[in-house]
Formats: sequence, structure tokens, C-alpha cells
Amino acid sequence: MVQKSYLKTKNAVKVKFSVKPELASNVAVLGLNGDWDNAIVLTKKKDGSFVGEVSLEKESRHEFKYLIDGELWLNEAEADSEVENAFGGTNSVLIV
Repeated sequence: MVQKSYLKTKNAVKVKFSVKPELASNVAVLGLNGDWDNAIVLTKKKDGSFVGEVSLEKESRHEFKYLIDGELWLNEAEADSEVENAFGGTNSVLIV
């Protein structure tokens, strides 16, 4: 799940990521701001879900994926859209 909170006084949008993959030990978000090298590591909750927040510039577009346990790439089912990537799959798209 992706939740967007628009900040009236800043040129930023607070974005909360939440995902609950089965039996995962760690989850990260990659691709925001075109950065596929530096992960945003999500925090594991007691219920097994992983959450994290990041601020992104308003009126921007971001391709991203979740990386589960450093091996499995997942898209966000509630993303604004999906686009094809260079590896024959798709990336989630977030528009803020």
C-alpha cells in the first residue's frame, strides 16, 4: 500500500509504503528518484508487515519496486501505474 500526504507549507509529499510479504526477513524500496543503488529499508512490524516513509518532491514521477530478502522483486498493487522495464518485466509508478 502507498499513502500520500500532501504538505501545504512545503514542496514535498510524505509517502508511506506498507507491504506484507509472507515469511520475509527484510524489505526495501528501490528506484525512487531514479536511484536503484540506494535502498530505503522498511521497518518490520509485529504483524509481519513492513513500513517506511519518505518525502518526495511535489509534481514528480517515480518508478520503483520492492526488494524482498535481497532476491525477489515485487511491484506495488496500488501504484498509480506500471511501466515496462529493461529486464522484460514492469516497475510500479508513483506520481506525487
